[in-house]
Amino acid sequence: MNGTFGGMIGLLAATARDLMPIVVIVGFFQIVVLRQPVDNIGSLALGFLFVLLGLALFIRGLELALFPLGEALAEAMALRGSFALLMLFSFGLGFGTTVAEPALIAIGAEATRVMAGAGVILDDAETHERISTALRYTVATSVGASLMLGVFRILVGWPIHYFIIAGYILVEILTAVAPNEIIGIAYDSGGVTTSTITVPLVTALGVGLASSIKGRNPMVDGFGLVAFASLMPIIFVLIFGLVVAA
Repeated sequence: MNGTFGGMIGLLAATARDLMPIVVIVGFFQIVVLRQPVDNIGSLALGFLFVLLGLALFIRGLELALFPLGEALAEAMALRGSFALLMLFSFGLGFGTTVAEPALIAIGAEATRVMAGAGVILDDAETHERISTALRYTVATSVGASLMLGVFRILVGWPIHYFIIAGYILVEILTAVAPNEIIGIAYDSGGVTTSTITVPLVTALGVGLASSIKGRNPMVDGFGLVAFASLMPIIFVLIFGLVVAA
């Protein structure tokens, strides 16, 4: 019991240390730069305590559940020795954790409004719903495809920086020809995939897979899947914009 209590206190202290730079920066601009009084300081302090506790519990939950689950699934799939099954699992993990992401749903709805205002699509409810759904599934598919590519890279042992460089070159090319209205949406869709569920599971998948393959280093080969999961949606959505605007 004492060990558990001490561990929780240590986790709270570490979380408070991580949050402190944000508090310092916001306080500096509020008091020194903007020279505005801090209203409702009691409510702010209470809110900070709730954030501190919630974040600490969330991190603890990742350590106890999502990371071990992702690693165990990756190791089990690798031991099965089925390449097709591993690819299917990777795609399903990426697609499933992304398609229901609330932030992605919100971006899809906002994107259709912007495209309708710019005349890229028709401004009616049916078209809005259809384009928003198509955009959401495009991003989810891209995350699934990115995990398949990332897992394949781990299996064959290719350096990750080759893929990242090639991906950003493709992004630059597509950005030059894509409709202006879709560019910002595409870049934002790359960030929305790094959610609190997707990142732990994707990271655990890479580390678990690299740990279970002889000759792979979990630190070198296991990480990088999140980079794919952020890069691939940008490419897919830019292509999506070209297709919609055609």
